[in-house]
Amino acid sequence: MNDTVDKLVIFLAKRDGIDKLVKTFQYVSKLVHWHLQTTHPDMARRAKQWEVASGLSRKAFRTGRFLTGFNALRRNPGSTPSFRFLAVLANAGEMIYFFFDHFLWLSRIGVLDAKLATKMSFISAFGESFGYIFFIISDFIVIREGLEAEKKLVASTEKSTDGIRKIRADRVMRLMAVAANVADLIIGVADIEPNPFCNHAVTLGISGLVSAWAGWYRNWPS
Repeated sequence: MNDTVDKLVIFLAKRDGIDKLVKTFQYVSKLVHWHLQTTHPDMARRAKQWEVASGLSRKAFRTGRFLTGFNALRRNPGSTPSFRFLAVLANAGEMIYFFFDHFLWLSRIGVLDAKLATKMSFISAFGESFGYIFFIISDFIVIREGLEAEKKLVASTEKSTDGIRKIRADRVMRLMAVAANVADLIIGVADIEPNPFCNHAVTLGISGLVSAWAGWYRNWPS
């Protein structure tokens, strides 16, 4: 049985694991900057530098990540035509997000023209938000099907304890995915259509932490 340190090492060895850790740094520092900017401007400036560095680091870690969506469509597009259709839309959006995020990263670190950053940010955020909508729909459909299957198992004369446990465990994971995707959708909308609610530091900070911590839960070794 692995102890907590063993699990942490396994978690941080994954690309998604280190991404969620650095994402936590990014959005904690955003909230710290917001809280201190009027009372302790020097500390707020340091928090802002931490936030920016964390965001750029995450973009570097995601190099080539757009291939994940492509491979998902190639290997396991879905069990039914409806799920295959949703999978194409969801993964296409995610691939656009990760692909154009490369150019956003390069423009922000000065390799490409800095003027490209605004356009790349919009395209990347649009693809991200588009994909998340269909990932959320897919998860809710599976959750509904799981609830129906669980009711049948509970009503059955030969109850399958293992079957019920698996359905409930899958439901928790999918709810975590929905929470993360909704939170990231709010962050994406802030880039696509800036508004006082989505662009407020507290909204972005909380959304980022919800997404990061849901990812921690889903990727933590069992």
